[in-house]
Amino acid sequence: MVSMVCVGVTLAGAGLTGCGGDEKDPHEGTNGVAKLTAPQIQLKSRAAARSAPGVRLSGTLVVKGQSYRLDMRLSDEGGTGSVTSKNSTFRLLRIGEQLYLEADSSFWTHGKDGVEAAPSDVAAAEKLTGKFVKVPEGDPSYQQLSGFTDMDLLLDGLLTLHGKVDKGEWGTAGGVKSIRLTGDQGAGGTLDVALEGVPYPLRLVRGGGAGTIKLSDWGRDVQLRKPKDTEVVDYGRALPSS
Repeated sequence: MVSMVCVGVTLAGAGLTGCGGDEKDPHEGTNGVAKLTAPQIQLKSRAAARSAPGVRLSGTLVVKGQSYRLDMRLSDEGGTGSVTSKNSTFRLLRIGEQLYLEADSSFWTHGKDGVEAAPSDVAAAEKLTGKFVKVPEGDPSYQQLSGFTDMDLLLDGLLTLHGKVDKGEWGTAGGVKSIRLTGDQGAGGTLDVALEGVPYPLRLVRGGGAGTIKLSDWGRDVQLRKPKDTEVVDYGRALPSS
C-alpha cells in the first residue's frame, strides 16, 4: 500500500516526489572531482595543469616583498606578456632559452637608491624604446625575468597550499562551476578547481597576502613569434642597466 501511495504522489505531482530516493544528485553534470578528498582534488588539478599545452596567468604576485602585476600567456616552449612592478611596466618574450625584454625608457633610467640617471644613460635608454633587448643568459636578471615566462616553474610554485588542505564550498570562478580548496583554513591559501570539464585550477589566493592569480585559457595555443632583426638590440654579455 505504501508503494502505491508513493507512485500516486509522484504522478499527481508531475514529477515531485515525497518518498525519498529520487532527490537530484548534486554531482550530476559535474566532472565528479568534488566526491574526492581535498588532497586528491589538489593532485587532480596539478596533473591537469601539467598536461595542458598552455595557460594564461593574470593578477598580482608578491615575491620577496616586491609586488608584480602579471598578464602572461605560457606554454612548454616559452611565454609572452607584460609585467608591472613599482617602477615600470615591461614586456617579456621567451622562445626556448632566448629571452627578450621590451620596456620604455623609464625602465632603464629609474635609478638606484634614489640616484638620478646620468644624461648619457637617458639618451641611451630612449633608443631602446620600442625595441626588444636580448637578455643574456649570464646576466643576473635572466633567471628572475625568465621565471615569469616558465609555465612549469610558475605552476609548481603557485599551486601549493600550505597547512592541512580541506574542501570548502562550491561556487564559480571565471564563470565555471568550481569547488574551493583551503590550506590551513584559508591562512595557507585557497584554490578554486573546475567542476566542469577538465579539473583545471581557476583561481588562486596565496597565503599571507602574497597575491591573487586567475588561471584561464587552459589548452589554448600560445603564439610565440620571434622578433624581426630590426626590432632587436643585442647587448652581448650584460644588460646596460638592471
